Amino acid sequence: MTKRPSNTTRGVVDSMREITREPIYQQVNQRLRSLVQSIQYPVGNQFLTERQVSDRFRVSRATANKALSTLVAEGLLTFRKGVGTFVSDRSMDYNLRALVSFTEEAIAAGKKPETRVLLFKKIKALDAPEDAVRALRISQRDSLWYMERLRLADALPVIFERRYVVASHCQALKESDIGGSLYKTWRERFNLHVEGAEATIRAMNLRTEEATILGTRQNAAGLLITSVGFLPGHKPLWFERTLYRGDAYEFHNQMSGIQGSMQPSGRFLSKS
Repeated sequence: MTKRPSNTTRGVVDSMREITREPIYQQVNQRLRSLVQSIQYPVGNQFLTERQVSDRFRVSRATANKALSTLVAEGLLTFRKGVGTFVSDRSMDYNLRALVSFTEEAIAAGKKPETRVLLFKKIKALDAPEDAVRALRISQRDSLWYMERLRLADALPVIFERRYVVASHCQALKESDIGGSLYKTWRERFNLHVEGAEATIRAMNLRTEEATILGTRQNAAGLLITSVGFLPGHKPLWFERTLYRGDAYEFHNQMSGIQGSMQPSGRFLSKS
C-alpha cells in the first residue's frame, strides 16, 4: 500500500515547485548577489565572467549575461569594457527623511570626505536666477553669497553643488568657512539653526561640463536636486541646485501603509 504524503511533506514539495518556477536568470541572479556580498569577493575585485557563470550554474551564456547585467544595473557590479566585471564600492546613502551632513554621511560609509570650493563670492539678487530670488523671498537689491563646491568621497567626485545663501543671515561668512559642513558653520559661527528643507529630485544626463567636473562621461546618469533650506519660522536661508553622480548614490526612504488619498508632500531633505 502506497503511503500518502503528509500535509507537511506536500507543503515542502509545493515550496520547491514555487522556487523552480522562477525564471532561471532570477535564480542565478540571487546566487550571484549572495556571492557579490560575501567575503569571497571584496570591493574592487574582479567578479565571475559570463563564461564562468555559465559553467558554474549550467546555464546559457545569454542567461549568464542577463544575470550579470542586472547586478551591474543595481550598482553591485561595475563593467569595464575589455576587462570584465568588478565588485562595486559601497554607494553613499541619501536619507530622504533627515538633513545629514555630507561629511558625516561619507564617514558613515567608510569613506574619506573632501570639499573643494570652486567659487565663492557675494552677488546682488539682481544677478541671481529668478527662481532662486523667488524661492528666497528677497528683493533684487538684497545680497547673496554664491558658492560652487565639489564634494568628494575617497577622492572620487560625487556631488557638484551650486548654492545661493541670503547674506543678511551670515554677513561675515568667509571662504574658509565653507570647506566643510555648512550646517556646522551656521550653527557654531552664526547661531543659525536649520529647520529643514524642501526639495525636488529629477533624473538627468550630465552635460559635458558637469560630467567633467564630476569625473565621469558625458550623458552619464545623474540626479539633480533643487532645494530651499529654512530657518525657524520657515524663513528661507539657501537655494541650491546640486548634481549627484548616479553611480555613487543610493536614495533611501521609509514609507507608511497605503493611504486613502495620496498627497505627495514634496518635502525631501538635502545635504550641506
